Amino acid sequence: QVQLVESGGGLVQAGGSLRLSCAASGSIFRINAMGWYRQAPGKQRELVATITSGGNTNYADSMKGRFTISRDNSKNTVYLQMNSLKPEDTAVYYCNADASTWALVKYDSIYWGQGTQVTVSS
Repeated sequence: QVQLVESGGGLVQAGGSLRLSCAASGSIFRINAMGWYRQAPGKQRELVATITSGGNTNYADSMKGRFTISRDNSKNTVYLQMNSLKPEDTAVYYCNADASTWALVKYDSIYWGQGTQVTVSS
């Protein structure tokens, strides 16, 4: 019912920047919070940042001050601006959305994108 497609990942040198985008599509009635998570090789998936439809944000401590999450509600798109990237930021980055569909207006579900690879070289 809801599809999330990430873009913007790639290879960047330490200290560089990347901007990730994730667009939601499908039979969307409402999107509440959206967020970014990441998973590095051999590690568990961890929170990067979340943002509500009203613009309230939440960041993991290691990303605070370097990463910025934003969204365009009219486009059902969430962004992640990543600055001062470090090799330890290398991971697959996933976006997600808490959303309801026209088929199930009163029921919210969590949807995940397929992930996009971010690689930061030394």
